[in-house]
Amino acid sequence: MNALEIGTIGKVTKRLVPFLIVCYFVAYLDRVNVGFAALTMNKDLGLSQTAFGFGAGIFFIAYFIFEVPSNLLLERFGARKWIARIMISWGILSALMAFIPNIASATGMGNEYAFYLIRVLLGAAEAGFFPGIIFYLTLWFPAEYRARIVGYFMAAIPASTVIGAPISGLLLDRSHGILGLAGWQWLFIIEAVPAVILSGFVFFYLTDRPTDAVWLHQDERDWLAERLTLERRQREAVREFTVGQALVNPRVIGLSLVYFGAVATNYGLGFFLPQIVKAFGLDTFMTTVVSATPYAVGLVAMVWWGRRSDQKAERRYHTAIPLFIAAAGIAASTVLDDPTLKMISFCVAGFGIFSCLPVFWTLPTAFLSGAAAAAGIAVINSIGNLAGFAGPFAMGWIKDHTGSYTGGLLLLAGLGIIAMGIVLTLGHDHELERVPAPVSK
Repeated sequence: MNALEIGTIGKVTKRLVPFLIVCYFVAYLDRVNVGFAALTMNKDLGLSQTAFGFGAGIFFIAYFIFEVPSNLLLERFGARKWIARIMISWGILSALMAFIPNIASATGMGNEYAFYLIRVLLGAAEAGFFPGIIFYLTLWFPAEYRARIVGYFMAAIPASTVIGAPISGLLLDRSHGILGLAGWQWLFIIEAVPAVILSGFVFFYLTDRPTDAVWLHQDERDWLAERLTLERRQREAVREFTVGQALVNPRVIGLSLVYFGAVATNYGLGFFLPQIVKAFGLDTFMTTVVSATPYAVGLVAMVWWGRRSDQKAERRYHTAIPLFIAAAGIAASTVLDDPTLKMISFCVAGFGIFSCLPVFWTLPTAFLSGAAAAAGIAVINSIGNLAGFAGPFAMGWIKDHTGSYTGGLLLLAGLGIIAMGIVLTLGHDHELERVPAPVSK
């Protein structure tokens, strides 16, 4: 590694990664704050656990439908314009969650169906954001840096809960009754504002490709563009995929199933964890604080494990082992009644859930490039995120029919084990991430 490489990667990281972390922090908080709102919203709207689980998860059905088209449009129009469009639309729709009773009254559809409608529209609006950023990072970072960079970016997932949970708790408690609105309504309104504001910054701040980066010196632009071009040619020398081939490629489908299991453990637990913790007898604010502890563990694990994977130049076991840990932690929680021990098991699960995610995304980006990468990443993310519907719905349905979360948690653990098995079966060609030889001049 030479001084030019170190300096270029350092500049790109400092310029893009902190800003993208903030954007994803806001995106993820707007996606999952419904789990905290549920502590008081469900009673106000008259939602059963099944209805809440269905509404929380139906977001991902629309997300699934619009994911691939959105990512292809990003590849065509550029990240700057398309991500700005995504952020302003989801910010507006997230704020509309606060007005479900008004929408229900005006349309006559009732609170439950108004809840479903806004969640569907929110999923359609946000479709393409996450896979778009993953694709965007492949345009800026060589393969050997991707696990740590994706780890930094995806650290926004647990960070949004670690920071957002107590904020959500305060909003639920302290803003209730202001201007006649409940605390959960203010939660949706206040937490939607940053997305709308950030959309303007995205439009003017992001740079679509290295060749457009006037904030890099010419030699830095040339080195980065050449390195990424050589890596793309190296992948295409093995096989060059069209968009259509990427959409139906068996390896892409297999990785989609892996991601389904990983996402199921994340959302299935995340949407219901505040309600599980609430049953310990805590007040609303302490419930949100305690619910954030597995995410604090996950935040550290995600960054450390991604860096470790890059340093070891190993992907398969760095994805499979965390999936096993996640499943073991979730399963252990079902046989522990003591609140402290149960939270320790959820923290173990948090380590596994979040540490596998950044390494996982090095698997598809190692063999896909260009528009095929945009399509393949979107397919994997969209199919995987169907678990965001299936997991919460199954958790809610099982809780309503058994009176316990045990069956739902064991289902999540089983999906994690299946995902681990698929990762080990698929394997990974490390030669695809080998540093290419420079072109002789």
